Amino acid sequence: MTRVLLCGGAGYIGSHTAVELLENGYDIVVVDDLSNSSKESLERVKKITGKDFPFYQADVCHKSALDRIFEENQIDAVIHFAGKKAVGESVQIPLEYYRINLNATLALCESMIQHGVMNIIFSSSATVYSADNKVPFTEKSHLGCSNPYGWTKLMNEQILQDIAKATPGFSVVLLRYFNPVGAHPSGLIGEDPQGIPNNLMPFIAQVAVGKRDHINVFGNDYDTPDGTGVRDYLHVVDLASGHVAALNYVMNHEGTEIFNLGTGKGVSVLDMIKSYSKACGRILTYVIAPRRAGDLATVYADATKAKEVLGWTATKTLDDMCADSWNWQSHNPNGYH
Repeated sequence: MTRVLLCGGAGYIGSHTAVELLENGYDIVVVDDLSNSSKESLERVKKITGKDFPFYQADVCHKSALDRIFEENQIDAVIHFAGKKAVGESVQIPLEYYRINLNATLALCESMIQHGVMNIIFSSSATVYSADNKVPFTEKSHLGCSNPYGWTKLMNEQILQDIAKATPGFSVVLLRYFNPVGAHPSGLIGEDPQGIPNNLMPFIAQVAVGKRDHINVFGNDYDTPDGTGVRDYLHVVDLASGHVAALNYVMNHEGTEIFNLGTGKGVSVLDMIKSYSKACGRILTYVIAPRRAGDLATVYADATKAKEVLGWTATKTLDDMCADSWNWQSHNPNGYH
C-alpha cells in the first residue's frame, strides 16, 4: 500500500486531496502546524471517508519533527502544501514568507533524502507566470512574479528541480494551480479563510451568508467581455484528483515534470457573482471599485499537458463550484469554528 505524507494536509487543498487519496486506496500521514488551518478539517475527512490516519501537529520547517515522522512511518511519497499563501500579506511581510516557505522545502527535502523518500509533488501556482504572457498560459510561458508569495513558489520550483538533477532516483512533479474554489459536495469540508478573504469566491460566500454586505468588483473597464477580470476557476475536488493523477506519475518517473491544473476556460467576476446568486437563491449586491495595482485582465490555463500525460481533466462546471461552495458556507457559516 502506497503511503503519502501530506505536508500542510489540514488546509483547504490538503484536506480535499486527503479525501481523494483515501478514496483511491492510498494511505496517508498528515503533518500541519495548524497556523492557518483547523484540526476539525481532518476529523471531517475521516467522517467522509470512514478511514483513520496519523496526524502530527508540527512545523515543516523543523527537520527534527520531519525526521521523527519519517522514522515512525514508511513513507513512499510526499505532497507539499505547507507554507504561507496570501499574496497581499507577502508584500507586507516578505521576510517571513521567504523564511517560512523556503525553509519548509529545504528541511523537507533534506529529511526525505536522508530517509530514502524520493518522490515529491509540490503545490505551485500560476503566480509564477509573468504578466507579459499571451493567454492561455502553457507550462512554457515566461516566468516572473509580481509579489514575494509568487517568488517563493518559483524559488521552490528551482530548488526541487536542482535536487532532482543532483540526486539519482529523485522524482518531482510541480503542479501550477490556477484558481481553486468550491468545496466537497458533502458540505463537510471547504475553504475557511481567517479574517477578510483574499480571494473572490470565499468573499462572495461571506456576502451570501450575511457576514458582509457587498462584493467589491475591482475594475469594470478591462478588455474582457463584460469589463471585469477573467480567471480560470477550478473546483477543488478536480484539483485534488489532479494530485492523485500526479502521484501515479511521480511514482513511475524520474526527474522533474511540470503541469498546469486549470479548466482552460476563463470566468469573469460578474459571471461568478451571477452563478453564486443562482446557487444561494438571491441577488448578491456588488459595488464597482477601482482596479487593483498589478491585476491582469485575463488569465487562464492551457491544461493540455495534464490531459495528455496524466490523463487528468477538470470535469466540474462553474455552477457546480458555486453550489458546492454555498452548501459548505450555508452549513458552516463560521467555517470550522
